[in-house]
Amino acid sequence: MKKQNNKRTGELRLIAGQWRGRKLPILSAEGLRPTTDRVRETLFNWLQFDIHGARVVDLFAGSGGLGFEAASRGAAHVNLIELDKTAAKQLRDNVSRLSANNVEVVQHSALDWLNATTAPQPAIDIVFVDPPFSKSLVSPALEALKKNGWLHAESLIYVESERNLPIDVLTGFNILKEKHHGQVSFRLLTPST
Repeated sequence: MKKQNNKRTGELRLIAGQWRGRKLPILSAEGLRPTTDRVRETLFNWLQFDIHGARVVDLFAGSGGLGFEAASRGAAHVNLIELDKTAAKQLRDNVSRLSANNVEVVQHSALDWLNATTAPQPAIDIVFVDPPFSKSLVSPALEALKKNGWLHAESLIYVESERNLPIDVLTGFNILKEKHHGQVSFRLLTPST
């Protein structure tokens, strides 16, 4: 008897750009909570004048929804950083499925990667910080981005978190935009000078 795969497969629909309407398979995994279409649409409306040609990092990539959407809309290069082996394999499969030469998957802890990897020059234009909820990863990710030279003065940082995230976690950053949807808060930040 063939062993059944216990991982349910879902789909991620890309909203706009060169891969508009394409559906990518995503595996369900504990803690994986893809950003909804509605929230992604709001985020990319915020980024519409900044995404083309941008250097992007999607920390805690999970399904890769934010990174693939950025690549579809014209980002020059996207790094998808994902610790989970199964999720990283699915991300690589989706990179191949799209022939996305501007997308690179790195299977690594996002925090370790930020602290151990030499920050690129020029710095990153857009960073997506959407970690698993209730793991207290937002603050250390923002701190590592800032202290290790990943950001320039006009970098944009998207943070998606549980609604009750304490605002002091965002110290050192200015909030440009902020919205709430259900139990989720999402914000667009820039480093404070």
